[in-house]
Amino acid sequence: MGLTALFAFVPSLAAQSSDTPTTALPVTATSTSSLPDAPTPTDAVLAASAVPSLSLNFFSTAPYQQASATLSSRSQSTDQNPSPPSLSDLGLTPDQTKPDPDAQARLDRRSHMLKIHQRLGLYTTIPIAVACISGAGAVPDKNSYGNTTSRDVHVSIAAVAIGMYASTAYYAIRAPRVSDEPARGGIKIHKYLIWIHAPGMILTPILGTMAFNDIASGHKPTGIAQYHQAVALTTAVAYGASIIAVSWPIHFPHHGAQ
Repeated sequence: MGLTALFAFVPSLAAQSSDTPTTALPVTATSTSSLPDAPTPTDAVLAASAVPSLSLNFFSTAPYQQASATLSSRSQSTDQNPSPPSLSDLGLTPDQTKPDPDAQARLDRRSHMLKIHQRLGLYTTIPIAVACISGAGAVPDKNSYGNTTSRDVHVSIAAVAIGMYASTAYYAIRAPRVSDEPARGGIKIHKYLIWIHAPGMILTPILGTMAFNDIASGHKPTGIAQYHQAVALTTAVAYGASIIAVSWPIHFPHHGAQ
Protein backbone atom coordinates (compact mmCIF):
# COMPACT_ATOMS: atom_id res chain seq x y z
CA MET A 1 0.00 0.00 0.00
CA GLY A 2 2.67 2.52 0.87
CA LEU A 3 4.79 1.89 -2.20
CA THR A 4 1.66 2.19 -4.50
CA ALA A 5 0.73 5.54 -3.02
CA LEU A 6 4.35 6.81 -3.32
CA PHE A 7 4.51 5.90 -6.99
CA ALA A 8 1.19 7.64 -7.58
CA PHE A 9 2.37 10.82 -5.78
CA VAL A 10 5.61 11.27 -7.72
CA PRO A 11 3.95 11.82 -11.21
CA SER A 12 1.58 14.36 -9.79
CA LEU A 13 4.50 16.26 -8.13
CA ALA A 14 6.36 16.32 -11.42
CA ALA A 15 3.33 17.68 -13.25
CA GLN A 16 2.92 20.50 -10.78
CA SER A 17 6.54 21.47 -11.09
CA SER A 18 6.27 21.70 -14.87
CA ASP A 19 3.33 24.10 -14.63
CA THR A 20 5.12 26.37 -12.10
CA PRO A 21 7.19 29.12 -13.72
CA THR A 22 10.87 29.00 -12.82
CA THR A 23 12.62 32.02 -11.40
CA ALA A 24 16.27 32.52 -12.32
CA LEU A 25 18.59 33.16 -9.43
CA PRO A 26 20.81 36.15 -9.72
CA VAL A 27 24.37 35.27 -10.64
CA THR A 28 27.03 37.38 -9.13
CA ALA A 29 29.98 38.03 -11.35
CA THR A 30 33.12 36.93 -9.62
CA SER A 31 36.60 37.88 -10.78
CA THR A 32 38.74 34.88 -11.42
CA SER A 33 41.74 36.85 -10.24
CA SER A 34 40.56 36.74 -6.59
CA LEU A 35 40.45 32.96 -6.47
CA PRO A 36 43.55 31.16 -4.96
CA ASP A 37 45.75 29.33 -7.33
CA ALA A 38 45.71 25.60 -7.21
CA PRO A 39 48.92 24.07 -6.00
CA THR A 40 51.19 23.16 -8.82
CA PRO A 41 52.99 19.83 -8.89
CA THR A 42 56.27 21.60 -8.20
CA ASP A 43 55.00 23.12 -4.96
CA ALA A 44 53.52 19.79 -3.91
CA VAL A 45 56.83 18.05 -4.43
CA LEU A 46 58.65 20.73 -2.48
CA ALA A 47 56.12 20.54 0.33
CA ALA A 48 56.40 16.77 0.48
CA SER A 49 60.21 16.87 0.54
CA ALA A 50 60.36 19.49 3.31
CA VAL A 51 59.27 17.09 6.04
CA PRO A 52 61.95 14.45 5.45
CA SER A 53 64.59 17.18 5.29
CA LEU A 54 63.60 18.56 8.68
CA SER A 55 63.42 15.06 10.12
CA LEU A 56 66.94 14.24 8.92
CA ASN A 57 68.37 17.47 10.33
CA PHE A 58 66.68 16.93 13.69
CA PHE A 59 67.88 13.34 14.11
CA SER A 60 71.34 13.84 12.56
CA THR A 61 74.19 11.80 14.23
CA ALA A 62 76.94 14.15 13.09
CA PRO A 63 77.26 15.97 16.49
CA TYR A 64 77.49 12.65 18.32
CA GLN A 65 80.12 11.33 15.92
CA GLN A 66 82.18 14.50 16.39
CA ALA A 67 81.94 14.24 20.21
CA SER A 68 82.94 10.56 20.09
CA ALA A 69 85.98 11.39 17.94
CA THR A 70 87.03 14.12 20.40
CA LEU A 71 86.77 11.77 23.41
CA SER A 72 88.70 9.08 21.53
CA SER A 73 91.54 11.49 20.71
CA ARG A 74 91.71 12.64 24.35
CA SER A 75 91.82 9.02 25.53
CA GLN A 76 94.66 8.21 23.13
CA SER A 77 96.65 11.25 24.24
CA THR A 78 96.16 10.23 27.87
CA ASP A 79 97.35 6.68 27.15
CA GLN A 80 100.43 7.95 25.32
CA ASN A 81 101.39 10.38 28.07
CA PRO A 82 100.18 8.83 31.34
CA SER A 83 100.69 10.95 34.40
CA PRO A 84 102.92 9.33 37.07
CA PRO A 85 101.20 8.29 40.28
CA SER A 86 101.63 10.57 43.24
CA LEU A 87 102.92 9.46 46.63
CA SER A 88 99.41 9.60 48.02
CA ASP A 89 98.27 7.21 45.28
CA LEU A 90 100.90 4.75 46.56
CA GLY A 91 99.48 4.90 50.07
CA LEU A 92 102.26 7.06 51.59
CA THR A 93 101.33 9.76 54.05
CA PRO A 94 103.13 13.11 54.28
CA ASP A 95 104.70 12.02 57.59
CA GLN A 96 106.20 9.01 55.89
CA THR A 97 107.61 10.97 52.96
CA LYS A 98 109.07 13.94 54.78
CA PRO A 99 112.89 13.91 55.01
CA ASP A 100 114.55 12.47 58.11
CA PRO A 101 117.86 14.26 58.87
CA ASP A 102 118.99 11.56 61.33
CA ALA A 103 118.39 8.73 58.87
CA GLN A 104 120.16 10.65 56.13
CA ALA A 105 123.13 11.28 58.41
CA ARG A 106 123.36 7.56 59.25
CA LEU A 107 123.16 6.66 55.60
CA ASP A 108 125.92 9.12 54.68
CA ARG A 109 128.14 7.86 57.49
CA ARG A 110 127.60 4.23 56.51
CA SER A 111 128.35 4.97 52.87
CA HIS A 112 131.56 6.80 53.81
CA MET A 113 132.81 4.07 56.15
CA LEU A 114 132.04 1.26 53.71
CA LYS A 115 133.97 3.05 50.99
CA ILE A 116 136.99 3.19 53.28
CA HIS A 117 136.42 -0.48 54.15
CA GLN A 118 136.43 -1.39 50.47
CA ARG A 119 139.61 0.55 49.68
CA LEU A 120 141.50 -0.78 52.67
CA GLY A 121 140.38 -4.29 51.80
CA LEU A 122 141.88 -3.98 48.32
CA TYR A 123 145.13 -2.52 49.66
CA THR A 124 145.40 -5.29 52.26
CA THR A 125 145.70 -7.93 49.54
CA ILE A 126 149.21 -6.68 48.78
CA PRO A 127 150.85 -7.36 52.18
CA ILE A 128 148.93 -10.65 52.51
CA ALA A 129 150.26 -11.88 49.16
CA VAL A 130 153.83 -10.70 49.96
CA ALA A 131 153.69 -12.35 53.38
CA CYS A 132 152.74 -15.69 51.80
CA ILE A 133 155.59 -15.43 49.31
CA SER A 134 158.20 -14.36 51.85
CA GLY A 135 157.18 -17.17 54.18
CA ALA A 136 159.02 -19.68 51.98
CA GLY A 137 162.37 -18.08 52.87
CA ALA A 138 161.60 -17.51 56.53
CA VAL A 139 162.10 -21.14 57.57
CA PRO A 140 165.36 -21.28 59.58
CA ASP A 141 167.58 -24.28 59.98
CA LYS A 142 169.78 -25.22 62.88
CA ASN A 143 172.91 -23.63 61.38
CA SER A 144 171.22 -20.30 60.47
CA TYR A 145 169.25 -19.81 63.65
CA GLY A 146 171.18 -16.66 64.44
CA ASN A 147 170.51 -15.15 61.00
CA THR A 148 166.92 -14.05 61.29
CA THR A 149 166.80 -11.47 58.48
CA SER A 150 164.38 -13.41 56.27
CA ARG A 151 162.25 -14.23 59.27
CA ASP A 152 162.16 -10.60 60.34
CA VAL A 153 161.12 -9.49 56.87
CA HIS A 154 158.39 -12.09 56.80
CA VAL A 155 157.14 -11.19 60.27
CA SER A 156 157.18 -7.46 59.46
CA ILE A 157 155.13 -7.88 56.30
CA ALA A 158 152.71 -10.21 58.10
CA ALA A 159 152.30 -7.64 60.87
CA VAL A 160 151.43 -4.96 58.29
CA ALA A 161 148.90 -7.32 56.72
CA ILE A 162 147.30 -8.06 60.09
CA GLY A 163 147.14 -4.36 60.98
CA MET A 164 145.53 -3.39 57.68
CA TYR A 165 143.14 -6.32 57.97
CA ALA A 166 142.06 -5.15 61.44
CA SER A 167 141.51 -1.60 60.14
CA THR A 168 139.46 -2.91 57.26
CA ALA A 169 137.29 -4.95 59.60
CA TYR A 170 136.88 -1.95 61.95
CA TYR A 171 135.23 0.22 59.28
CA ALA A 172 132.84 -2.58 58.34
CA ILE A 173 131.87 -3.31 61.95
CA ARG A 174 131.49 0.32 63.02
CA ALA A 175 129.43 1.37 60.00
CA PRO A 176 125.90 2.21 61.26
CA ARG A 177 123.08 -0.06 60.16
CA VAL A 178 120.24 1.48 58.21
CA SER A 179 118.26 -1.67 57.41
CA ASP A 180 117.55 -5.02 59.02
CA GLU A 181 117.07 -6.85 55.73
CA PRO A 182 119.23 -9.97 55.30
CA ALA A 183 122.19 -9.85 52.93
CA ARG A 184 121.77 -11.29 49.44
CA GLY A 185 123.96 -12.32 46.56
CA GLY A 186 127.63 -11.46 46.71
CA ILE A 187 127.30 -9.63 50.03
CA LYS A 188 125.97 -12.82 51.61
CA ILE A 189 128.96 -14.83 50.34
CA HIS A 190 131.28 -12.04 51.46
CA LYS A 191 129.96 -12.30 55.01
CA TYR A 192 130.12 -16.10 55.06
CA LEU A 193 133.80 -16.03 54.09
CA ILE A 194 134.56 -13.88 57.13
CA TRP A 195 134.19 -17.02 59.25
CA ILE A 196 137.17 -18.48 57.38
CA HIS A 197 139.68 -15.67 56.90
CA ALA A 198 139.04 -13.90 60.23
CA PRO A 199 140.03 -16.91 62.41
CA GLY A 200 142.85 -17.59 59.95
CA MET A 201 144.30 -14.12 60.46
CA ILE A 202 144.43 -14.84 64.21
CA LEU A 203 145.77 -18.40 64.01
CA THR A 204 148.40 -17.80 61.33
CA PRO A 205 150.83 -15.70 63.40
CA ILE A 206 150.34 -17.94 66.45
CA LEU A 207 151.09 -21.08 64.48
CA GLY A 208 154.02 -19.36 62.78
CA THR A 209 155.64 -18.57 66.10
CA MET A 210 155.15 -22.14 67.31
CA ALA A 211 156.58 -23.57 64.08
CA PHE A 212 159.61 -21.28 64.21
CA ASN A 213 160.42 -22.33 67.75
CA ASP A 214 160.15 -26.02 66.86
CA ILE A 215 162.47 -25.64 63.85
CA ALA A 216 164.98 -23.60 65.86
CA SER A 217 165.03 -26.37 68.46
CA GLY A 218 166.25 -28.81 65.86
CA HIS A 219 163.13 -30.76 64.98
CA LYS A 220 160.18 -30.36 62.64
CA PRO A 221 157.04 -28.56 63.77
CA THR A 222 154.71 -30.88 65.60
CA GLY A 223 151.08 -30.71 66.62
CA ILE A 224 149.01 -27.82 65.32
CA ALA A 225 152.13 -25.80 64.50
CA GLN A 226 152.76 -27.91 61.40
CA TYR A 227 149.60 -26.43 59.81
CA HIS A 228 150.93 -22.88 59.82
CA GLN A 229 151.52 -22.73 56.08
CA ALA A 230 148.22 -24.43 55.20
CA VAL A 231 146.25 -22.09 57.43
CA ALA A 232 148.03 -19.07 55.95
CA LEU A 233 147.24 -20.12 52.37
CA THR A 234 143.62 -20.92 53.24
CA THR A 235 143.26 -17.51 54.86
CA ALA A 236 144.68 -15.74 51.80
CA VAL A 237 142.41 -17.64 49.39
CA ALA A 238 139.28 -17.00 51.48
CA TYR A 239 140.17 -13.31 51.75
CA GLY A 240 140.65 -12.99 48.00
CA ALA A 241 137.36 -14.81 47.35
CA SER A 242 135.51 -12.44 49.66
CA ILE A 243 136.75 -9.49 47.62
CA ILE A 244 135.79 -11.10 44.32
CA ALA A 245 132.30 -11.91 45.66
CA VAL A 246 131.43 -8.21 46.02
CA SER A 247 133.49 -6.90 43.11
CA TRP A 248 132.80 -9.36 40.28
CA PRO A 249 133.08 -8.55 37.47
CA ILE A 250 136.11 -6.45 38.34
CA HIS A 251 136.51 -3.31 36.22
CA PHE A 252 140.00 -1.85 36.22
CA PRO A 253 140.11 1.92 35.74
CA HIS A 254 141.74 3.06 32.51
CA HIS A 255 142.85 6.51 31.51
CA GLY A 256 142.13 7.62 28.00
CA ALA A 257 144.45 9.66 25.87
CA GLN A 258 144.67 13.24 26.94
